[in-house]
Amino acid sequence: MPTPPFDAPSADDIRIVSAQLGRTARNVIGIAARCVCNAPTVVATKPRLDDGTPFPTLYYLCHPGATAAISTLEATSVMPQLAALLDDPNVAAAYTAAHHAYLADRDGIERVAEIAGISAGGMPVRVKCLHALAGHSLAAGPGVNPIGDRAIALATWSPDVCTCIDYLATEVMAADVAESVTPLPATSAAAHRAGETA
Repeated sequence: MPTPPFDAPSADDIRIVSAQLGRTARNVIGIAARCVCNAPTVVATKPRLDDGTPFPTLYYLCHPGATAAISTLEATSVMPQLAALLDDPNVAAAYTAAHHAYLADRDGIERVAEIAGISAGGMPVRVKCLHALAGHSLAAGPGVNPIGDRAIALATWSPDVCTCIDYLATEVMAADVAESVTPLPATSAAAHRAGETA
């Protein structure tokens, strides 16, 4: 697993992540985890965004299949079950260690005073965002974040099975569709908004 400092993402990485997110990827400093096909699964994001905003989520889950599967877990009764695992002192200690590892990774890139001591996903004492925890597990590898590891094990998506589409081809098709749409003339558009027919 890559660890900070990350290699700079390639132009294709940014294009793929943008296609995955459905918006332009911003402030990506590296690819922290990849699908078996090499498409980005988790991006590493700047701790302070270009606009100056502190951003505690270093590891951001970007793979659509992973994101959907984790969203499904969050929508079910899994969160209380995962939180109950923290009653085990060994799991709680491992989760606290994961919190410190996350902070060390982020602080190794840039220390941001406003988010000092704040990791992601509710660490070290709560289970709040499985996307952040799964992203950390995928980036750090198995055995670092016990709750993220468990969420990935419960998900219908697996990092060992590629479900990717050809993101670059999809990006080209979307651009072609956008270019082929002919906008209405200004007067027709105004009439249309007013409910009139041209």
